[in-house]
Amino acid sequence: MTEKKKHNVFLKGPITPAYIADSIAKHSGKTNIGAHDIFLGQVRNDLIDDKAVIAIDYSAYDEMAEQKFHEIREAAFAKYNLVCMHIYHSLGLVKAGEICLFVFVSSKHRNDAFDACREIVEQIKAEVPIWGKEIFADESHVWKENR
Repeated sequence: MTEKKKHNVFLKGPITPAYIADSIAKHSGKTNIGAHDIFLGQVRNDLIDDKAVIAIDYSAYDEMAEQKFHEIREAAFAKYNLVCMHIYHSLGLVKAGEICLFVFVSSKHRNDAFDACREIVEQIKAEVPIWGKEIFADESHVWKENR
């Protein structure tokens, strides 16, 4: 299999519903696809020490993170019969209720899409150097590694 081109995974701020809808719409002409699986990671308003999280400020070691995303992507294409895959992660401030991670996997058959999407999300969480600083209503914060 030929190595796929690296692409920029990071988006500034939240990933909007319009961005997600547009990504989905762009695939309607790809008639060799029979299944899509999508994971959307959303910022929760967790309660920590009796304080509600109102946002997360994401940062990353960009170069290393981009390389790790590329490795995860290549491994998924090698393991599963995928037609295409898109991964986007927010950098900067994302408010509670907004989307910070968008993984979109397409294949000829649903099982490859389901299995690949789950594995990709778990690998991102475990391996990619992304940090989130939880922001509270009182403007205090707590650093949290990779969500």
